[in-house]
Amino acid sequence: MPLLIVALSVALLLFMMMRLKLNGFIALTVVSVLVALWAVATGVLTYEGSPAGLAEIPEIIGDGIGDQLSETLTVIGFGAMIGRVMGDAGAAQQIATSITKVFGTRGVQWAMVAASMLLGITMFYESAFVIIVPVAFTLVRATKTNLLWVGLPMSISLSTMHSFLPPHPGPTAVAGLYDASVGQTLAYGLIIAIPIGAAIAMVWPRLPFVRRLDPQIPKGLVNEETVPDELLPSRALSFSVTVLPIVLIAGAEAVLMTNPSNGVLVSTLKFVGATPIALLITLLVAIFAFGPGLGRPLSEVADSMSGAAKAMAMILMVIAAGGAFKEVLTSAGVADYIASITQSWHMNPIVLAWVIAAILRIALGSATVAVATAGGIAAPLIAATGASPELMVLATACGSIAFSHVNDPGFWMFKEYFNLKVGEALKVRTTYTTTLAVLGLIGVLILSLFFTA
Repeated sequence: MPLLIVALSVALLLFMMMRLKLNGFIALTVVSVLVALWAVATGVLTYEGSPAGLAEIPEIIGDGIGDQLSETLTVIGFGAMIGRVMGDAGAAQQIATSITKVFGTRGVQWAMVAASMLLGITMFYESAFVIIVPVAFTLVRATKTNLLWVGLPMSISLSTMHSFLPPHPGPTAVAGLYDASVGQTLAYGLIIAIPIGAAIAMVWPRLPFVRRLDPQIPKGLVNEETVPDELLPSRALSFSVTVLPIVLIAGAEAVLMTNPSNGVLVSTLKFVGATPIALLITLLVAIFAFGPGLGRPLSEVADSMSGAAKAMAMILMVIAAGGAFKEVLTSAGVADYIASITQSWHMNPIVLAWVIAAILRIALGSATVAVATAGGIAAPLIAATGASPELMVLATACGSIAFSHVNDPGFWMFKEYFNLKVGEALKVRTTYTTTLAVLGLIGVLILSLFFTA
C-alpha cells in the first residue's frame, strides 16, 4: 500500500504540473498535504518518533522545507551571487574565452567533464553546480551551442562524483556503517566513476531525444551583454576566484583526513572549509575583486547580487517543496515498509544492496536518505556473506542515484537551471541517473571478480 500511494502521488504531481500547468511549488505542497492526510487516516504518520495527527502535518512539512533549505539556501544563494558578480564583471566570459581557446569549440564538452570531475571529487553536487554553471552559460553564448550540449556533461560528471565517491555524505555514511576503508572505497570508485561518468556525459547530449530540446538560459542568472575585451578582468584573477572555494573546501578536507585530532588549526579548517563559509569568503573576495578592484562602484555589484537573488527565489521555493514531499514520505513510514519487505530477499549481496537503495530512491527521492537507509538494511550481509565492504559501499551508492524524478529536490534544481519542462527533465535526468546507476552496478560486479574482502 505505501508504494502504491507513492506511485499515485507522483502521478498526481505530474498531472498537476504537465496538464494543469500548476507551479511546481504549489503542486508539490498540495501533494505533500494529501499524502500526509492519507498517512493520518491510516495511522502511519509519525512525528519525532510518536504517532502524529492533523495538527502535526504543518510541522512535518515545515521541517522538510527547513531541512532542505538549511542544506541548499546558502549554497545556491551564495553560488548564484558569485556567478552573477563574476558574469557582470566579465570574469565568466574571460574563463569561457580561455577554455574555448585551449579546447576549441569541439572540445568544450571535454573541458566541462574534466573541470566538473575535479570539482566534484570534493564539492557537493549543488555547490560545484552553482560555481561552474555561469561558465557553462557563458560558453553556450560564446560558442552558440545548445544549453544541454554544454550543461549536460557538467551535470552528469558532478552527479557521478557526488553519488559514487566519498567524501560525499551518502558514501561516507555507508562506509561507516559497513566499516569500510574510505580511502580504498575512493580508489575503487574512481576506477569505475571516471570512465562511466565521462562516457555518459559525452553520449547523452548526442541522443536524439536530447538533441531535439533547445532550452534557453534562465533570465537573471547570467549577464546578457558581452563585456568588451579591454574591460575584462585578468585571466589569473578570474580563475583564482573560481577555484578559491575548491581550495578552501578540498584543502580543509585533505588536512582533516591526515590530522583528525581536535585543535585550533583543525577547528579553523573545519570552519573555513565548510561549504557555506567557503562560498561566503569567495563572495566577499569577488565583491571587492570585481567591484572596486576593477573600478566598479559597490552599488553596481550590489545590483548584480540582487538580480541573482530575485532569479533564484522560485528555484529555491520549488527545491524546498521537494524537501517537504520527501519528509512526508519518510514520516509516513515508506522507508520502514521497504526495509521490512526486502530483508527476506535472497540474492547476490552487491545486487541486493543496489536494489534496496534504488527502491528507496524511487520512493523517497533523496539519494542521501536512500543510501543511509539501505546501508542500515544491508550492513548484516557483509558479515554473513564475506562481501567486500568497500564494494558494498559503491553498490549501495550507485543504487541511490537511480531514477531521479519529481520527489528528488535535485531534480527540480536541474529542471529550473536548464529551463526544462517537467516531461523534458524526466526524459533527460531520470534516464541519465538510471543509466549511471546500472553501469555503476555492472562496474562494481566486475571489480568483485578481482577484489575481495
